[in-house]
Amino acid sequence: MTLIDIIKKEARTTKWIGIVLIILGILSLVAPFAAGLSITVMIGVLLLLSGIAQLVIVFRAGSFGEGLLLVLLAILSIIAGGYMVFQPVAALATLTLFLAVYFIVTGVVEAIGAFGARQMQGWGWLLFDGIVSIALGVMIWHQFPLSGAWAIGILVGVRLIVSGLTLVAIVGMAKDVVRSISEA
Repeated sequence: MTLIDIIKKEARTTKWIGIVLIILGILSLVAPFAAGLSITVMIGVLLLLSGIAQLVIVFRAGSFGEGLLLVLLAILSIIAGGYMVFQPVAALATLTLFLAVYFIVTGVVEAIGAFGARQMQGWGWLLFDGIVSIALGVMIWHQFPLSGAWAIGILVGVRLIVSGLTLVAIVGMAKDVVRSISEA
């Protein structure tokens, strides 16, 4: 199989993955609360499994005394994961507030970084990114608890759509490269 054959094969797979991501993103936008709850439960399950795996490692290694901090972290993961799985609405609210604070803090850091990089070309984009992040964080915080019903699902939906469109665009560019190579 030649390199061009491999690119063509992978391009087809990548295009379908992109299409699936777009569809999942649209579904997330149509039902943001359900998407947010699903994400919350999924994170909870991952935390539960992570905590259990950490406990197994500590006990199998026989380092319970020396690994007390690891045991405590594992128990914290299990408690947080259980909370998210068994109280997904409350956990979704907590994630929403965390997301608002995260956007505000990262926006402030980006804006400060932009002013520090004023000599560089394109520093305005970094400032713009920081301002948008701050605005999103303030908007989510200001609309809480209502934002708990839409923020996570909408933001994940937009992210999935953008990722899907990016993959489809990359496939288009790869096909153009393969076509120009084949013609040469």
